[in-house]
Amino acid sequence: MALTPDTGETFLREVDENLRRDQLRAMARKYAPLWIVGVVLLLAAVGGWLFWQDKQKQAAAADSEALAQVYTDIGVGKLATVPQRLDRLAKDGTDAVRASALFTRAAVAIEQNDRPLAIAKYNEAANDKGLPTPYRNLGLIRATTLEFDSLKPDQVIARMAPIAKPGNPWFGSAGELTAMALIKQGKTLEAGRLFAAVSADKQVPESIRARAVQIAGSLGVDASASFPAPAQ
Repeated sequence: MALTPDTGETFLREVDENLRRDQLRAMARKYAPLWIVGVVLLLAAVGGWLFWQDKQKQAAAADSEALAQVYTDIGVGKLATVPQRLDRLAKDGTDAVRASALFTRAAVAIEQNDRPLAIAKYNEAANDKGLPTPYRNLGLIRATTLEFDSLKPDQVIARMAPIAKPGNPWFGSAGELTAMALIKQGKTLEAGRLFAAVSADKQVPESIRARAVQIAGSLGVDASASFPAPAQ
């Protein structure tokens, strides 16, 4: 015998579905303007971001071209407007262009016998927290090299302490400056050992390693085994 359908349960289910459908329609009518505004804002944000990226690329390309032209002019001796153009790029250029402009401006200052300006530009690079660390460290080394004679040994050692360590990309230059400051303090044995450590670090350029071996030897520390002379 067939079972009688539960019409009461079916009816309640239909009523529940209709109610939810009506609620969704009402919610859609109520919140549709907000959803539309949200979509428009999202599209505007994405469009703005894409536009900003495009402008950034255009600006970077323009800065690179301007810097290349500066180098061309330096190469042919046309220096009249070079300082002003480099100053503009150092102020408004992208990170890589800004760093290159600062270092080039310092080099031009040295060529023009303006040591204080060169030091200022190197220190500007060293203290610019917007630049990548390698650029900042290079600026610090260059500035300290130019200022070495006017700095106290303690100042040189303190400046170089974070990077005058074996394995650091700048260990060669920073280690040399630190060791020379130690010599000024009369700590020749400690300086010789530091030069020996520089000569033993295979990441340090060979020219610096070879020089470090010689200076270490003059200070009574034999470092020849760490960087043997090439076979004749």
